[in-house]
Amino acid sequence: MNDSTSPSDGTPDSESAAPTPENTVPSEDTPTPKSADATPGSTRRRPPRRPRSPGAPPSGSDEDPDPGEAELGGRMTFLEHLDELRRRILYSIGAIAVTFVVAWVFHTAIFRFLEAPILGVVDKLVVIKPTDPFTIYLKVSFTAAIFLAIPFILFQVWLFVAPGLYRKEKRYVFPFLLSSTVLFVLGGLFAYYIVLPPALDFLLNQFGKDFQAMITAMDYFDFELLIILGMGAVFQLPVLVAFLSIFGLVTPRFLWKNFRYAFLIITIVAAVVSPTTDPFNLFLWSGPMVILYVVSIAVAWIFKRRRDQRKAAVD
Repeated sequence: MNDSTSPSDGTPDSESAAPTPENTVPSEDTPTPKSADATPGSTRRRPPRRPRSPGAPPSGSDEDPDPGEAELGGRMTFLEHLDELRRRILYSIGAIAVTFVVAWVFHTAIFRFLEAPILGVVDKLVVIKPTDPFTIYLKVSFTAAIFLAIPFILFQVWLFVAPGLYRKEKRYVFPFLLSSTVLFVLGGLFAYYIVLPPALDFLLNQFGKDFQAMITAMDYFDFELLIILGMGAVFQLPVLVAFLSIFGLVTPRFLWKNFRYAFLIITIVAAVVSPTTDPFNLFLWSGPMVILYVVSIAVAWIFKRRRDQRKAAVD
């Protein structure tokens, strides 16, 4: 007859065989029991945080984000900015290549249009190399391609700058494209119709009246295209000031306070880039720059007023 008690301590076999918390080894399938003092209101141990990348913003509630930065676009590293710049430049070159093909189809008509300002001064342009006609057609087609592609090029400029703007400021994309395109075309037309004819007349009919003019087509088109593209770039001054005002780098007070220094710099630049030294042509170059500078002051005042109104609304 089996006895139900153990001969050593007199305890039942079932109790001696029952596992205790001290001698029990948990298995992989057995869940670990919760601690006895783990109540719903007790503080639980937080899991370890995952490592944060150097450029990532802090997570959690340890540091409240700046409400102003919440409206900004995604941040980019320096290498990402370089990659974005490379992409925009490649897109712009591709657009110029496409419009160049279109302009090449009409290269003869473009050549006749750009040749017109000097035909009143000389009878005909000359070439001194067999390859000059082909090179000239390439240059005039390339210039026309830039004018055709300028809206797309300026849009690429906007896409490169847009990540640093607030969401409300990104709605200026269409006014920016329209104004910058119109100003660039106006600058080219101003150079073609206003600057070139008196400059050519002064250089050839007044200073060059004692000489037989034999103007090469290569020299003339280099001279003309530089003036047209340069004046188109000068007419972008209000757009440039608008961008600087958006970023808070310039203010209308700063521009107006330094107007006399700006006028001096404009006069020096006009004297350097002007093809002639007479006062009339100097005025033709410096006058638009001064007017554009005054317009830029008005543009900076408008953007500063909107920025101040936005800050007042946030406060």
